[in-house]
Amino acid sequence: MKIKILMVCLGNICRSPLAEGILASKLDPEKFQVDSCGTSSYHIGQKPDKRSIETAKKHGIDITNQRAAQFKLSDFDIYDFIYPMDQSNYKDIIKLARNENDKKKVHLILNQPGFNEDIDVPDPYYGGKQGFEDVYQMLNSACDQIIEKL
Repeated sequence: MKIKILMVCLGNICRSPLAEGILASKLDPEKFQVDSCGTSSYHIGQKPDKRSIETAKKHGIDITNQRAAQFKLSDFDIYDFIYPMDQSNYKDIIKLARNENDKKKVHLILNQPGFNEDIDVPDPYYGGKQGFEDVYQMLNSACDQIIEKL
C-alpha cells in the first residue's frame, strides 16, 4: 500500500506544485503517491504558474502535467500526510478536520528540523524569478527532511 502525501497552498499554481514535483522526484513511485491542491478554487484545472514550471525544469523536474485542484474533505481519508505551505492554509485545513485523526495528518511543511517553527513558505506569485528559486530551495530542503522521517 502506497504512502500518500498531499502538498497544499492557496491556488495550487506556485508553491504546492513545486513541492509535489520535488518530493515525487525523490521518492519511489511504487511506494509513494505525491499530489498537490489549493484551498481556493481560483485556478482549478490550470497548469502551474510558468515560473514554477521553469524553476522546476531548471532542476530537472517536469511539472507541466499537473493541474490545479481544490482541497476536499475526502482528502483526509485519502492522504496519510497533508503539508500546507503556510499558516493561513494550515488553519483553513484544520477548520475542515472532522476529528483528531484528521488533524494529526496536517503539518506545516517547514516545521522540519533545520527550520524555525511555524514559518511560512512565502508566496512567490507577485515576486520575480528569484522568489521562485528561493521557494524551490526551501521546499527542496523541507522535502529532504520529510523523506528522513518516512
